[in-house]
Amino acid sequence: MSTERVIYRYRDVYEQLEHTSDIYIKAYGRDLVSLLENSGLALFDTMVNIDDVECCEERTISVEGFDFENLLYRWLEELLLLYYSENLVCSRIIINKFEVTREGTDLIYRVHGSTCCEKFNSQKHEPRVEVKSPTYSLMRILKTEDVWIAYFVLDI
Repeated sequence: MSTERVIYRYRDVYEQLEHTSDIYIKAYGRDLVSLLENSGLALFDTMVNIDDVECCEERTISVEGFDFENLLYRWLEELLLLYYSENLVCSRIIINKFEVTREGTDLIYRVHGSTCCEKFNSQKHEPRVEVKSPTYSLMRILKTEDVWIAYFVLDI
């Protein structure tokens, strides 16, 4: 039995776990693609109630990383940039393409996705907490027999 205590659950795609000062996320996915999508939803749902976010604007996002954790970090960082640069919050995130290529002896992981967003409006969207950045603290990605799991901390 797990010693982790669930303090919030959003549509069975992520949980907020106890952490002394930041937001500790445990996200789920049936594959790596849905894991990244659900991790992005967890990010935005931490900041606002995404149930109230409509699909008014779309943005494309492309990132690459040198391993799964680096890819997740850069993915979350790029999504957070939408909020800080354009004041957008997202309620739907779709990865359209996932690829792994070899460059010399290195593997490069790339994702290309799209988001459905709306300009943040404090009168419409229930504000929660402001996330400064994703972190590598406690970050890990695991694959069980039937589900992928990502653990990561959001600096608030």
